[in-house]
Formats: sequence, structure tokens, C-alpha cells
Amino acid sequence: MKKNRIYSVIILGSISLVGIIIFQVFWIYNTFSSDQKQLDLSIKSALFNVAHQMAEFNDSQKPNINPVNQVSSNNFIVNIDDIIDPIILEHFLETEFDNSHIHIDYEYAIYDCDSDAMVHVKRINVSGKKEKQLEEGAFKKFDDFNYYFSIRFPSKTRSVLQDMNVWAISGFVLITAFLFFIYAIFVIIRQKKLSEVQKDFINNMTHELKTPISTIGISAQVISEPNIANQPERLAQYASIITHQNQRLEKQVEKVLKSTLSEKGKIHLELEAFSLNDCINHVIRDFELKAKEKAGEIIFHSDDNVEIIKADKSHFENLLFNLLDNALKYCDVNPKVEVSARLESSKIHLSIADNGIGIDDKFRKKIFNKFFRIPTGDIHNVKGFGLGLDYVKNIVNAHNWKIKVKSRSEKGSIFTIIMNAK
Repeated sequence: MKKNRIYSVIILGSISLVGIIIFQVFWIYNTFSSDQKQLDLSIKSALFNVAHQMAEFNDSQKPNINPVNQVSSNNFIVNIDDIIDPIILEHFLETEFDNSHIHIDYEYAIYDCDSDAMVHVKRINVSGKKEKQLEEGAFKKFDDFNYYFSIRFPSKTRSVLQDMNVWAISGFVLITAFLFFIYAIFVIIRQKKLSEVQKDFINNMTHELKTPISTIGISAQVISEPNIANQPERLAQYASIITHQNQRLEKQVEKVLKSTLSEKGKIHLELEAFSLNDCINHVIRDFELKAKEKAGEIIFHSDDNVEIIKADKSHFENLLFNLLDNALKYCDVNPKVEVSARLESSKIHLSIADNGIGIDDKFRKKIFNKFFRIPTGDIHNVKGFGLGLDYVKNIVNAHNWKIKVKSRSEKGSIFTIIMNAK
């Protein structure tokens, strides 16, 4: 899938999903508001009936206006305009709420003119919980009325939300779909990057293997000539070329196999104690000729107290080989590589510093990824599969070591491995 098409799908999908979410939120809000208003009307109707029943019980005149006043979302004032018997009031409340199918816990209090206080404060738990007496003063007084009771519903909002189970389920489904969409986008982008990495790997592998294969083919044709036996020097030369190119192919194949094993966690470490300095000097000798060919040098210095380490010597040499190979490869002219070992707080810090092209900040976190190589378009001046630093990272992790990188574009790089001293 083309890059622009992927972005178009992501944008259109995001717009559609955001639109659905906005629509869902709008309907949930409207449904909640509608249900709350309907419950308010049912409560007001029930309290209106209670007020009229109290008037009939007191044999007093029925109120000409609506005696029910809603002072807040869950608090109502009912003006009886006559003496209120708490026992009769509670009976009428329970009867009307049951007839109106209002099954919500509520609290009520009666205003007493003589004491100028809210008395008979009580909580009714229709949910089945034990009723409890509330402290006087829990209700606010209202000076506009003389004979009234105040009633409030602490769980009113929660009750409305509980009745919206269908909307809650649909909201959960929508959130799940949204998370799945985000995950799908992540997978698509990751697969796209993986496809690009695989494409680069194939291109790099083609360039890496094409030259030795072609050289071996040409050399094989030369030594198959009938008169080549009469030219022993030429025969030895081309035989040496075939041997060298064959070794080069073996190294590339071995590098791929090692990376595959390390990815599967099959690195088997054979730990042994050996001289760090001797090991480093041995690896450096293999690169001295290559450095001189580019008019460069490799310098090594170590603290006197750095000597013996315990590690897998073979893997450690391969680790050094990869780091030194990169230090020389990624330097255009006159490479200067400085290898140093020092002891700090019972840890050995092994650093490989170069004066090469460096690593741009945006690529620094990716250099240890498998197959990753800093993009250079279709130019392949520096050969490789992008497996070296992946292998280095896996060997470091297998030894429970740490590796740090400092680098600036065109200013060189410093790779530091922090190892446990023996």
C-alpha cells in the first residue's frame, strides 16, 4: 500500500471515528438529560399528590398553586401550609413513590415553626438497606414558607445512570472499537516500516553478495582455461581470489545466522577469564592494515588496573570486530579510532571513539534495530546488512552489560560498553 494511501485511510478513519464518538456523546447526554427531566416530573407529580393528601388529612384547603418547588437537582420543597404529622407524611410518601415507580433512596425533614428548625430528619433506603436517623441541621431552612417539608434524593443521578445500561454498553463497545482502530493503525505503520526495512535489507544483501559471487565466477572461468596450468603464478593468484571471496561470503552468511540466533534468544555464553587488553590488541591487529589503507590509525590505551574480565571471548571479539569495522567504514578519509578501557566504581568502561560521519539525532535510537541502516537513498558506498549493531546489543544484553552512544552528525561517535569487572 502506498504511503499516501495509508495516510488517507488513517485520516478518513480517524474523522469517521471522531464523528461517531461525538454523535454518541451527544446522544448519551441528551438521553441522560431527558431521563433526568422525566424523573423530575415523576417526583414532582408524586409530591403534588402527597401535598393534596396531607391537605385532605388535615381537612384544610387544598393549595391553589403548585406547592412543589425544586430548589436544586436533587432537592425539593413541598409547602403544605398546615401542621405536618411525620408518620402520616412518611406513609403518603412511600405510597406515592411506589405508585409512581420511584425506587430511589431519599431523605426528608419537616420544618417546625416553634423551634425554627428542621426536625424529624430521616433517611429512607428503598434499596433494602437499614434506615438511619440523620442529624438535625442536615437540611437547609427556607424562609419563604411556614409549614413545609424538604426532601432530597442523594442517589438520583446515579439512579439515572444505572437506567442507561444500554448506552453504557454501546459506549464501551465504541471505546473498544476506538482502541482497536488505534492498534490497527499502529500495526499498519509498523508493517509498512518493516516492509521498508526488508526492502533495504534485500537491496543491501544484493550489493554485498553480488561482488564476491561475480568475482568468484570470473576467477573460476580463468582457472578453467586449458593453458592455465602453464601459468602457475596466475593460477595461484586467482585461486587466492576465490578463497578470499569465499571467506567473505562465509562471514556474511555467519553474520546473518548469528543475528537470527541472537533474536531467538539462543545465544550460549561460555564464560571464561581472559586478558581484556590482550584481546583488544588481537582484534586491533586485524584492522591495522585496513586503517593504513585509508591513511588512518587505531590507538589503544588502558588503565593499569584494567586487566582480567570474565566473558564469552568469542562473542566479545565479534562485538569488538563489529564496532571497529563500523568505525572505519563510516569515516570518509583519515580515520582515527581511539579505543580506551578504564575502571570506574568496579565497572570497566570500554569506549570506541571515531572521527567518522556520526549519527544524526533522529536515527540514534534506531541504530540497534535489526536490519536498520541510516538511509542513503540508492547509494551503497558503505556495505552491510544492518545486523552488526543488533548483534552487539544482543551480546551486551546477554552479559548483563550496558552500552551507551554519544554522537553528532559529522563529528564522530563514541560507543561505550560498561562491563562488570572480574
